[in-house]
Amino acid sequence: MTTKPAAILLISLAALAGGGAGAVVATSRDASGASTAATATTTGASGSGTAVAASDTSDTTTLTAGEIYKKTSPGVVDLKVGDSAEGSGFVVDKKGDVVTDAHVVEGATTIKVTFADGTTASGRVLGTDATTDIAVVRVTGISASRLQPLTFGDSDAVQPGDGVLAIGSPFGLSETLTTGIVSALDRTITSPSGATIGGAIQTDASINPGNSGGPLLDAEGDVVGVNAQIESDSGGNDGVGFAIPSDTARSVATALIAGETPTHPQLGVQIQDGTSGGVTLAAVTAGGAAAGAGLKAGDTITAIDGTTVSDADALASLIASHQPGDKLSVTYRRGSGQSTTVTVTLGAAKS
Repeated sequence: MTTKPAAILLISLAALAGGGAGAVVATSRDASGASTAATATTTGASGSGTAVAASDTSDTTTLTAGEIYKKTSPGVVDLKVGDSAEGSGFVVDKKGDVVTDAHVVEGATTIKVTFADGTTASGRVLGTDATTDIAVVRVTGISASRLQPLTFGDSDAVQPGDGVLAIGSPFGLSETLTTGIVSALDRTITSPSGATIGGAIQTDASINPGNSGGPLLDAEGDVVGVNAQIESDSGGNDGVGFAIPSDTARSVATALIAGETPTHPQLGVQIQDGTSGGVTLAAVTAGGAAAGAGLKAGDTITAIDGTTVSDADALASLIASHQPGDKLSVTYRRGSGQSTTVTVTLGAAKS
């Protein structure tokens, strides 16, 4: 029997009737969190000297889902983009900057921002990065005292089995809380621009159309991911959701807020899975990082910094986890010859 693979879906919600969501019952909001706890503990990373706050506590604290909701929901917003789309986002500073997914605000001319207490304000797109599907919206017409920024946690500290929570607007039901665990790490997902986003967090916390751009939170209430996609046959939650890792989101948001264009690591190759393990280079870009280290089309990369590369997704994820200018040890095989290891300095590509 052949099983049809589930589709990978972006999860902004079309605001028009139907919206592609079908007749799916939305998750109800759980504001009390009674008898439900997120049991994970993670340690946040220091955010000194950066524009976007990160958790700076060295202690770990486990809170109930209700406590986390009370702590963080005032910083989560609903975004209505013109007459065509709806998603979620979260405040990251007192200037009124809100992080969301780039696909939520694509083509935006007007943005209505609604806070947990029902306060509404206007927003404008401050910047987008299609490569990572991250955007920043700046809210206007609201006092700084009303803004309650969330902090970014360390997505590298997250482990499978950790409890996580999502807050957002599934099917337009704003401030909805759902809970689950980290199902897996280091997934690769494809951004709307066709770029590979490495290090994605897979979760079974219920996320649906409208959750796009909302936070995935750890047991301290820190943001460890930005909800972005689901894998689904039905178009609704089938228990397989993906969040852009907070380390990626924070780095990109910091650049966008500073008025900079984010850059991304580039190996300078086109790849395909090898027939006997590893990843074969279909083409090597002239003047690129790989070419500079002597790699050629037809070479098969088998390891990066000693980590075995099993397929194209694994290679893309490893490259995406680094920064332009990083030096990597690349082990490859040419024809039937022995393996060779060279040092490659990653190039930079703008979104």
